[in-house]
Amino acid sequence: MAINKNHEFEELDGVKCGIVEKNVTPERLAFLKELLTVNGYTVIAVPSPAPKAPPAKAAAEKPAEAEQTEQTPAPPPPPTTFTVGVTDYTFNAINAIFGRLLKTKTGKVVTLAYWQQKEAESNDEVPYYEFNG
Repeated sequence: MAINKNHEFEELDGVKCGIVEKNVTPERLAFLKELLTVNGYTVIAVPSPAPKAPPAKAAAEKPAEAEQTEQTPAPPPPPTTFTVGVTDYTFNAINAIFGRLLKTKTGKVVTLAYWQQKEAESNDEVPYYEFNG
């Protein structure tokens, strides 16, 4: 049970893990895995469970004739997503980012924009609390 929504942990592949993110794409998984491994965390990723399907409509709603002549196309398969966790179950992504605890491969501090992959490189020359301008 999590203390709050920002501090989740659960068992992934039989190991108690702090949850970093859920429902991430394979590209995001590669980014997070590299970043967290550089920072000394052991990353575990498991496929996210498929979303629950809406209940099927009752067969009584369609006449039997229409059912035989019409074939409804199968819904597309859900995208493959992953749940990402680290073996340090006390890990909290918010605290790690704003506490300036994570570093990039080049040794720069990870910013929120870099974490969200809005910037290709972390650009944190002056901390926000020291900015005078």
